[in-house]
Amino acid sequence: MVQIPDDKRYFRIGEASRIIGVEPYVLRYWESEFPQVRPQRADSKQRTYQKKDLEMILEIRRLLYEEKMTIEGARRRLRQEKAGDAVKGSPFLGEIKNELREVMEILSWS
Repeated sequence: MVQIPDDKRYFRIGEASRIIGVEPYVLRYWESEFPQVRPQRADSKQRTYQKKDLEMILEIRRLLYEEKMTIEGARRRLRQEKAGDAVKGSPFLGEIKNELREVMEILSWS
């Protein structure tokens, strides 16, 4: 299990690559392939990753290396997960569930 240090807010690309376990050029490539990975730039123009960036990169690494997905497959999975999160947080989800329960009750009476 990879541990992201809690005592730091920003990580340069060298630190991030050591934590993630890939070379810096891999991080730069993933940055070009995954819109979810957008590190900020410091005044020195160096990439600075935040903890949330590293968590996303760890997920990308897991999908590519452990689940053996292609770049496109991983991209699709991350989009689906994001869409799923949006639905979970929807204020209408509770209403929809209640309406479905009512329909199921009506159907079970017949």
